[in-house]
Amino acid sequence: MKKTALCHFTPPQTTLHYDDAANKLSAYTCTNIFVITVSDEEIEDDVIPVVICAPRSRMGATIAAINSIFSNTEANVMFFIVGLKNSLVHIRKWIEGTQLSEIHYRTVEFNPLVLKGKVRPDAAFPELLHPLNFVRFYLPLLIQEYEKVIYLDDDVIVLGDIQELYNTKISKGHVAAFSQDCDLPTMQEIVHKVGIQNTYMGFLDYRKEPIKKLHIRPSTCTFNPGVFVANLTEWREQHITKELEKWMKKNVEENIYSNNIGGGVATPPMLIVFHEKFSPINPYWHIRYLGWSTDNHISEDILRAAKLLHWNGRYKPWQYTNSHADLWDRWFIPDPTGKFKMHKL
Repeated sequence: MKKTALCHFTPPQTTLHYDDAANKLSAYTCTNIFVITVSDEEIEDDVIPVVICAPRSRMGATIAAINSIFSNTEANVMFFIVGLKNSLVHIRKWIEGTQLSEIHYRTVEFNPLVLKGKVRPDAAFPELLHPLNFVRFYLPLLIQEYEKVIYLDDDVIVLGDIQELYNTKISKGHVAAFSQDCDLPTMQEIVHKVGIQNTYMGFLDYRKEPIKKLHIRPSTCTFNPGVFVANLTEWREQHITKELEKWMKKNVEENIYSNNIGGGVATPPMLIVFHEKFSPINPYWHIRYLGWSTDNHISEDILRAAKLLHWNGRYKPWQYTNSHADLWDRWFIPDPTGKFKMHKL
């Protein structure tokens, strides 16, 4: 096993573009954003790269998600498991001490210093400020040998074959594929019942001039960035990471995100940058809102057709006994080290 550091170049206070970096690297500050622990295995052409984060307090979620993916596919999946320095030894022991020892994976240490000066400290939900929430902004730095990648939040369970999601068509000129928040009519009852925001107005402050200048209608339907497929070639060519960082800094300076309950921290800049640059995912590959309340009932017809379930919201299935927690429980593998314990309310 060996470790490889991947560098993120921070531009100086000039008008240099990232295109200039090849000729002017000496003017840039290098931050080792990712440190990857890899084996000496050869890179295979048919690999499906899946990026998923492993926060120490939610590691059981990561394990359940990985188990559900691995158990429901014959595809050659490579998991890129991203965590902070204090969590990676634990998850390696968890994987190697269980049936998951058969998976192909790399552990990746994320350096939170790259976020310095880019995140406001006054978010409505402090847990959304966790550094790993922003890993998705830096995918091209993490995945350098593959053109296409799947990103998944840790609070998902995959019931379909991940190959199908990977095969999602991304139109020419588009950077990624997301599921829109208005794409499954049968879910709209839940949206209205619990007051979920599903338009740009719920995430951006339209009183602020930078938002007005975007000319995006406030009623535009949003997408959920917890599950997506990305074309990393387009991502690099369109300088998506640079654009995301620009809007993060803009929010630090001018507080342009909405303070509504829908707000979030990682979602608003993605809504801005990916506007009209994404293709649709089959809506059954992202059935969400399962964690929005403890009595949130999804219809049996939807659950039978679902390929991926997402417990976005406060009520996580490893913390609360909610109406669909059993669909998560069956994929959880107890921690052989005994460090992660579930205490459901």
